[in-house]
Parts: sequence; structure tokens; C-alpha cells
Amino acid sequence: MLSDELRNIVSGLNSLGKMSFLTGATNEQIELFEKEHEIKLPLKFKEWLLFSDGGECFLPAGIQLYGVAHKPVIDVNDSDRPNENYIVIGTLSSGDPIVCEKAGEQVSIYNHEAGKIESDETYSDFFCFLNGLNELLGIGG
Repeated sequence: MLSDELRNIVSGLNSLGKMSFLTGATNEQIELFEKEHEIKLPLKFKEWLLFSDGGECFLPAGIQLYGVAHKPVIDVNDSDRPNENYIVIGTLSSGDPIVCEKAGEQVSIYNHEAGKIESDETYSDFFCFLNGLNELLGIGG
């Protein structure tokens, strides 16, 4: 079931641009993914996966999010990250990866050009990241 918080975020995203959300994953698919890869995904990101197991926001050039059951599937060993403490869960149209901590809730953008995560591109959790997309991408709303 979609929480009120996530329902409001999705409504806000849909009002800002064209979105393409994939069918959500099941709890079983998420648990199997975590077990197979010996990781724990952030709680709010898991709630998102139940709603949309991947997809794109702000088409045609915005962000792509990865899932656990639909392609593109999260590659926990993706080398496009600052270090092994992060998992790449999506990408911006610029090519910069969206990463989450393996042992926490924080979601960030890894800035390739700077070779680091900028403090103004770090969010306390996945829902805060989603709420900040319009500012991050320079979209009015």
C-alpha cells in the first residue's frame, strides 16, 4: 500500500513533467534481491520499489531509476560510484549516477567531474531526493 507521503510525492512529480513508472516489485522480489546480494536497501527506497521498480522521471531527459526485478536491474558492483560503500540506483541524463549508502538511508548524486559527492546533492533519504528533483534538474514547480 502506498503511504500518504509517497502518494503526495508521486502526485507532485506527475504535475511537473512526463514520467514513466514501471510496475512495482513485490516484497518477495526485494527480499530475494537483498539476500542474493547480501545488502539492505534503504527503507524509503524499498517503499518506492513497491510502487515503481524502476522507470524514468522528467522525460525525455531527466533521470532513470533502476529496480530489482525489471531492467535495468540494480548492479550492486557497478563501478560508477565513489566507493564500495554505495550502490548505484539510477542515473541523471548528465551521466552522473544516483547512489545510496549500503548501510543507511542517504541518497546522493556522484559528481564525476568533481570526483566526489557534493553536499548540496545529498539527501537524508530517497523521499527527500524525490522531493528535490525539480530543484536538482532546474524544473519549475
